[in-house]
Formats: sequence, structure tokens, C-alpha cells
Amino acid sequence: MAFVSFLIPCFVIGTDIAFSCQNTDDFVGASSPGDIVIGGLFAVHSEMLHPEEHPIKPVIQNCAGFEIQIFLQTLAMIHAIEMINNSTLLSGVTLGYEIYDTCAEVTKAMASALRFLAKFNSSKDVVEFKCNYSDYVPRIKAVTGASYSEVSMAVSRLLALQLIPQVSPASSAEILSDKIRFPSFFRTIPSDFYQTRAMAHLICESGWNWIGVIATDDDNGRFALESFGVQAMANNVCIAFKEMLPAYLSDNTFQTKVDHAIEKIVKETRVNVIVVFMRQFHVLKLFKKAVERNVNKIWIASDNWSAAVKISTIPNIRQLGTIVGFGFKSGDISTFQDFLRNLHEKPTDNNKFLHEYIMLLSVCAHLEYHDFQMCISNQSQDDLLQNVENKHQIWRDGFLNANIEPGFIHSTILAVYAIAHAIKGQCKDRNCKDPSALTPWELLEELKKVTVIDDDKEIKFDSSGDMSTSYDVLLWKEIDGHVEIMTMAEYDPEKGDFIFVDEEKKKEFLDLKKVQSTCSQHCRPGQMKKVTESPHTCCYECVYCPENHYSNQTDMDYCYRCNNKTYWAPANSTTCYRKTIHFLAWTDWFAIFLLLLSAFGVVLVLSISVIFTRNLNTPVVKASGGLTVCYIILFSHFLIFLSTVFFVDEPTEFKCKTRQALFGISFALCISCILIKSLKILLAFSFDPKLQNFLKCLYKPIPTVVTCTGIQVIICTFWLIFRTPFVKQNFSIPRAIILECNEGSIVAFGIMLGYIAALAFICFIFAFKGRKLPENYNEAKFITFGMLIYFIAWIVFIPVYATTFGKYLPAVEIIVVLISNYGILCCTFLPKCYIIIYKQETNTKSAFLKTIYTYSSKSAGSVAVSQISLDSKSSSSRATISDSCKSEKNSVNGNCHFQVPGQRLIKGEVLPKNTARTVARKRLSSI
Repeated sequence: MAFVSFLIPCFVIGTDIAFSCQNTDDFVGASSPGDIVIGGLFAVHSEMLHPEEHPIKPVIQNCAGFEIQIFLQTLAMIHAIEMINNSTLLSGVTLGYEIYDTCAEVTKAMASALRFLAKFNSSKDVVEFKCNYSDYVPRIKAVTGASYSEVSMAVSRLLALQLIPQVSPASSAEILSDKIRFPSFFRTIPSDFYQTRAMAHLICESGWNWIGVIATDDDNGRFALESFGVQAMANNVCIAFKEMLPAYLSDNTFQTKVDHAIEKIVKETRVNVIVVFMRQFHVLKLFKKAVERNVNKIWIASDNWSAAVKISTIPNIRQLGTIVGFGFKSGDISTFQDFLRNLHEKPTDNNKFLHEYIMLLSVCAHLEYHDFQMCISNQSQDDLLQNVENKHQIWRDGFLNANIEPGFIHSTILAVYAIAHAIKGQCKDRNCKDPSALTPWELLEELKKVTVIDDDKEIKFDSSGDMSTSYDVLLWKEIDGHVEIMTMAEYDPEKGDFIFVDEEKKKEFLDLKKVQSTCSQHCRPGQMKKVTESPHTCCYECVYCPENHYSNQTDMDYCYRCNNKTYWAPANSTTCYRKTIHFLAWTDWFAIFLLLLSAFGVVLVLSISVIFTRNLNTPVVKASGGLTVCYIILFSHFLIFLSTVFFVDEPTEFKCKTRQALFGISFALCISCILIKSLKILLAFSFDPKLQNFLKCLYKPIPTVVTCTGIQVIICTFWLIFRTPFVKQNFSIPRAIILECNEGSIVAFGIMLGYIAALAFICFIFAFKGRKLPENYNEAKFITFGMLIYFIAWIVFIPVYATTFGKYLPAVEIIVVLISNYGILCCTFLPKCYIIIYKQETNTKSAFLKTIYTYSSKSAGSVAVSQISLDSKSSSSRATISDSCKSEKNSVNGNCHFQVPGQRLIKGEVLPKNTARTVARKRLSSI
């Protein structure tokens, strides 16, 4: 490059050349007459020179930095107009053009726009001031351009005064879609809204969320940055830093800010993706510095430079890393390529841009490709020579074709054709050879309805004046030592999808994910983000999902909560697991054990029934109340054992309602019958007349049993009707659902058990009073033991049942039922069965009579002694009684009889055998 700098002054001969603006005609860059003239605004040069003298005068200065790519756009506009003029599209109406160089400066673009507004055929280019421009005929009917959004914003506001339609092939700022502020602006490309959304989508798809952004400090850069910020936030992408570079290269701080931006990129080691919204000459400066610092990142290019051949040929550009960009969708431009091949034959009289290009070819002809390109870009109009001799010898075939950016060329041609179709629509019923026959505002209305055929597709402007064409996703790829710009995919703005031509392209796209650009490590499934003190949401810690929560994707902001009723999840879980349904199943070992106990109880009941049936006429069976009472008691025991079956396996509504009612009624029936037996025993062996009379009134077997059992039936009926038990799912255990029966009403359940307890207590009292029966007839004593077992079992049951939960809760009640049932059954029947089987000699009538006789004798003697001791006040009283016994003739069979209060006749100490037997028979018959 030092060699180039040395050579350039050798070609400088003078400073005042034909490019200086001496009059308004000199201001035009390229022109051609026509019936309808279209204006063009293109930044053929990258900057306008600024004089150093003071004071600064309002003089339009020359420009520097010839831009090949934008020069090609002016040629594309000329080519399109020539194609239209050579076709039948406008039926004899020819199009002319006036193309102006804006030098990327709003000031110079405004000067060009003023000339557009000048009155047609005005020799002094006067812009008339009018309140109504409806009939005003300006110099041009429509404008193509400008190259940059910032310029288009200024020009469009000026052109809106006369509603001159402006169709831009390159200005993509989102704000230009506002038809209130820019009513006459159209463009043949999508808005930046879609480009920034595509970028954010690409970044999100690649798994990046920590990026840097560099933009120019102008309207276009700021609006693009703002739009991208919104899209990035929507896709959970954070911007680590933003660097703004001056819009003009002439800014004294430009190089300093480039250095600062590079330092920022180098410092932020976690940022490996940089989004760049800048013009091509800005990117050139930035990348040259980045190459010097060996910066290696992924660069995401905006449409301004994504297809810039000038940048792709920077020496060592491949060291910068991977460059992915979004370019406007290109079409068939083969005719334009043919146009460029014959460009050296075109006259340069009315095309100063072409004239300048040929001069640049001459100046830079000795240099190689990249240096040649840099030489062209670095020349100013003040430095060029006018010597254009031998232009065929210096023409570089293929150079222009190699620098084509297809998207911009295609959109420029599309813009011209859109204007031409609008003219065609307006010229159907009028003579458009007359310039006054067509006004710009009428053309504007027609342009809103225009439909253009492009690659066999109909496209038109939407309500915002934009054409919704797609984007090409471009990848800068090294091939044979050179960087080639390849189309990797197509992005559909409407669907928001990437479309791949083949699997190889898709693989290249997916390979981008290999590069990490995140503030924090990705949180795995089973984890969630915990925001740290950083203001960025992308900087976080990964923490495990708590219990009963899960996450099934990476980088989740929060964990989903499992449905606590039916699902559960451990900590650090990626899914929820269905809770296991628990209940006391048939297959559970404890349930099997309890059921075996119940089955044994049933067998025991049946065995006792068989034993009692076979010994029906023995005293023991008769003394037990007879076969009917025994069968009723045994049947109630059978039902109680049977009720335990309803406590096992999956609860149902029927089981929940049946088990407690069956148990309660059966137990009440059993206790009622045992209560009758207790009363009968007490009545048989009671020697107290008052107690006997009371017991005789109370002893009503059938009414008593029916009443006592009926009350329990009523309790259970009301319970089942008003607060019926139901199946309940218990979620108290984290990983299981306990299916259990809810009793419906604890009060009703308590009343049922309390009623049984009351019957058992009464039975216990009566049995306790009759506990001193004959030793061979000790049923009351065993009934007492049975009732005690019942009380102990159920007293223990209450706290255990209240504190137990889980699937074994029904087992607790089964155990209590079995204990109380076995206790009463064994105490009631097993002693009798023992006598029947093993003590058969005592199971005879004579043996029973002897036992009862002995018991009756003892009982009568004890009663007599008791009564005598009560009636004797002193020893004299006993003598009186003895004397009266001797004197009175009240003896029977030689024995002394005496009357005791409360008895009709109380026997003496010794009773005759026949009298004792009589009493024994009465007792036995009463039993």
C-alpha cells in the first residue's frame, strides 16, 4: 500500500477538472432525455470533501471514495430504462433519467432533490412556491434511490411536498414504513424489521445469547440498533456491548473509536458473535484493524455489506473468523451482466460516473486486484486525470461483474420496472408524450396498485410501501485460498423460517452452533436460571429444580410445577412421574396375613357350629342358650370376620359404605345376644328377690336383641343417607396417592362405635356380677374377659387410628376387629368346646346337677349366715332363736327351719338331699 501511495501523486496534474460543479448541469452525474424523466440518487462516492479554509462557504464540494458497488447500481438503473425503452411496455413513451451522486451526504442529496422539484422546462431550475401542487409539473416524475436510509429520510420529506414517488432499492430503515411521515416513499426490499428479526432468529437458533453490536452513529444505524434490540429481547438474546462509530470518515474521532471498538471486542472474551450495522467503507476500516489484532469471531453482516466483494478481498480476511450475512433476494441479472461486458463501447458524454471509472482504471491499472480496488476507492475527483486515451487497453474485463452485489442490482432493476408499470397504468387513457399530461401524485396512487412479475412471481407494495421479498443468508467461505460469498439458505420474512437448498447447506448452518457465545453456561434440563446481580437476564446461575418441579429444555427461566395431586418429581428432574396409587392390596403380605386370620376365624366359627350341632342335647349347649342363640352369635361373628374383606384391595363406594355398616350391625347383634345370656345367667343364680324381680322384667330376649340391633341399624342408615362414606385420594405422601375410604362423618363413626361400647359395657357389668358361677359353668367369667379384651383393643385403636396414615390404615381397623372378635368368640365358645371334647364326663345332666347342687348349697348357706348375722343384735338373740326352734314345732323331717326376712322359707344349716336337688333342677331349668 505504501507503493500505491507513492504512485498516486505521480498521476496528479491539476486540481480543477471537469468534475467541479460550475453550473447546475455539471451537477448531474448521468442523464438521458425522454418523454418522462426519472431521477436517481446514488452514493457513488463514500464521502464529500470538506474545505479547510475559513470561513466555510455554501459551496457544493467534490467527493472522494469511488464506490464500485453503487456505481453498478447506477448502471443497473440505466440498463433497466434502456430495456424498457427497447420493449413494448410503454408503447412508444420513452423514459429518460437524471442520476445524481449524493456522496452519502444528506446535504448534497437535498440539493439534488431541489433540482427534482424544479419546474419542468425552467431554464433557471426554479422551484415555485404554491399552496396547491396538484397541477404542478416538476422536472422529474419519480425518483429511484437513495442508497442509504438517512439520506432517504431527508429526501423523502422534501419530495413529499409535491408527492413525488420515491422508490428506493437499498434504504431499509424501519421508520420509512411510516406513511404519515413518508407518504411518497416506497422500496423494493423488506424493512429492517424483518432483517433484524432474521438476525435475532439466527442467533437464537445457533444457541447464542451474549453478543456485541457495532453500528454507525446516524439515523440508519440507530434505528437498526433499536429494532435489533427489540428483536433480540424477544428472542432472549442479550447485547453485551454497543459501539457506535461516526457516520463520516472525515470525523476526527473515527480512528479512535474504531480502536476502542476493537479493544472492547478483544476484552469481552465471552462474546464471540458481533452484529455489524455499518456501511462498507466503515467495515473496511474496522476489519483492517481487526486483522491487525488477530480478532477471530463470528460476524453477522447487515444487508449493507453482506455481499461486498471489496471487503471479502481484504488480505487475510479469513483470519477474522466466520462471516454470515443477510442480503436481499437476487433474481436473474444475466442481461445486466451482458450489459457490463459491452460497457466499454458506451459513450461517456452524458455519464460522468462512467467517465470517472475509466479514468480510475487508467490511474490504477498497474495494481493487482485488491490493491487496484483500494486504489479506486481512495481516489478523489480532485486527483483524477482527464486523459482517457487508449481506454480499450486499460479496460479490465470481468472486474465489474466480479464486484456485482446481486441483491442490490436486482432491487434497483425492480424499482425502475415498478415505476414503469405505474406509468403504463396512467398512460392508458392519456398522451404521456406530453409531460404535463401526468403528475407525480397521480403516479403515486398508481404505484400503490402496481404488480410486478419477478421470476414468475407476482409481487407488489404492501400498505407500508414495502415489497416483502425474502433474504439470502450468505456465508463467506474460503475456497482455494479465496473468500467466496455463498448463499447458504433463504429466509422467509413472513413465515420466519430458514429454507435450505440441500443437506450440505443445512449442515453448514448447523455448524455455527459449535461456537459458544453465552454469558453463562447453558442450563441443562432439570435446571433453571437464577438471575445474578448482572443487569442482563442472560447472565445467570444454573440451579436444580426443586422437588415436584421439572424442566425439560435447556436454559429455562423457571421450572414447571408438577400437578401435586397426581404427579411428583425429585430435585433436578426433567419430567414428572405419575404418583403410585397405594392401597392395601390382596397381594400385600400384611393383607394376606390378616385375611388368613379372618379365614381362620371363619373356619373356627364353622367348626364351633359343627361341634354344637353334633352335641345339641348336651347340658353345655343347652346352658349356652340353645342352638338358635348360638347360631345367631356365631353368624354375627362370621359377618364380622367377613367385613374385614371389605377393608382390603382398592376402595370403592360400595366397599366404603358396606364395611363399617356390616361390622357395626354384626357386632351390635353379637353383643346384644351375649347381653341376653348375661342377664339370663344373672337371673338364674341370683338369690336377691328384688334383683330377681328386676331381672325378670328386663329379661325379654327377642325384643331386647331386636331393639339393641335395630338402634345400630338406624344409626348406620342415617349415616349412609346423610354423610355417606366415600373414596378419597390422600395426597399427603409426596410420591404416592393413597386410596382410602373417608368415613364421611367422624361423629357418625364415633356414635356407631360408642353404641357398641355402651352395649359391651352393660354386658360387662351383668357378666361381672355373675362371675362366681359354678366352676364348670363359668360363662359369665369368660364373657367378662371377652368384654375386657374388646375394651382394651378399641381403647388402643383410637390413638393408633388417629396417628396412622397410609395404605396400612385399614389394616389397623382390621387388627382391632380381629382382636375383639377373636376375644369374644374364644371366651364365649372355646371353654364350652373344651368341655364338650375333652371333659365329656362333666357334660352330663347328673354332673351338672351335682355342680349346681353344690353351688346352690354353698350359696344358700352363705345367704343364711349373712342374714343371721344381720338380724342378730347380740348373743342373746341367738339363744332366743335356738330356744324357739326347740319349743316350736316347726321342724320338718327332724330339722329346724326358720324364716329369714326377705325369704319365704330359709333352710337351716343342713338341707335334705331331696331339697337341694330340687333347687339344682330349678337353676338348671332356668339356665
